[in-house]
Amino acid sequence: MGVRFGLLGTGFWASETHGAALAAHPEVTLVGVWGRDPAKAAGLAEGLGTRPYEDVDALLADVDAVAIALPPDVQGDLALRAARAGKHLLLDKPLALSVEAADAIVAETRARGLASVVFFTSRFSDTVNDFLVRAADDGGWDGVRATLFASIFQPGNPYGASPWRRERGGLWDVGPHVLSVVLPVLGPVEEVTAVAGPRDSVHVLTRHRGGAVGSLSVSLDAAPEAGAFSVDLYGEHGWRAVPGGGRSAVEAFGSAVDRLLAQLRDGPGDPCDVRFGRDVVAVLAAAQASASGGGTVRVAEATGTYPVASD
Repeated sequence: MGVRFGLLGTGFWASETHGAALAAHPEVTLVGVWGRDPAKAAGLAEGLGTRPYEDVDALLADVDAVAIALPPDVQGDLALRAARAGKHLLLDKPLALSVEAADAIVAETRARGLASVVFFTSRFSDTVNDFLVRAADDGGWDGVRATLFASIFQPGNPYGASPWRRERGGLWDVGPHVLSVVLPVLGPVEEVTAVAGPRDSVHVLTRHRGGAVGSLSVSLDAAPEAGAFSVDLYGEHGWRAVPGGGRSAVEAFGSAVDRLLAQLRDGPGDPCDVRFGRDVVAVLAAAQASASGGGTVRVAEATGTYPVASD
């Protein structure tokens, strides 16, 4: 029958990435779909060949694991609810919108021995992970310079109508993508300084535990001509650009499913589990506090170091 999954969410990402990958996975049974809009849940369920649920707890009772594709504040509450019901978690980034909410999810998964994966898209590409393994092994990095300028509020963009993205901006939406490839090489962040810039951009300086410094600039509302995605390490080995992912979003999510299933066989623990997701949230929360109030802000203590690949 395969591992029984429930899908929570009915938007574009839920449909085109989570749902498509789960429905196609040979070791998964997609039991059903729940959404905040029952009509959308019914439509998506029909398209995926499964059934809609109007009661989220009824869906949780019928599955082994959940995939959640909802705004991070909604995801945080539902992930905790699912973990308390003993369900394994395949979540999207960011894990939550506060360190406290992320800590609660970490504590519950740890207490119950649950598997978890947070889907940072490029971290499920061999191209990226192989690069990060080599970079971490080489060491000698003084820092990173990263720019991720998106322009999602243009006509036809499927994410442009997202209320949480309009409210939280690039720091919380694309910032996790940058941090997901920086932290495994430079290590935990101890303090940040951030300022807000034009077009809802945020510019962040990070000081890492070993002394390296990061310079990160992100926006969802960049001028279309100014779009950019670059992450460049520098140090004893000169400059090295982190490559882009070599898989589609659906292929990458299928790999995330594989890594959750591997934990069901071998025991909990993944480089992109909820502990890593929590530490990304801690950096984002500190950056938001700095950009809003000024000054340098200490980051909540990290849960550990960050291996690139599973043992």
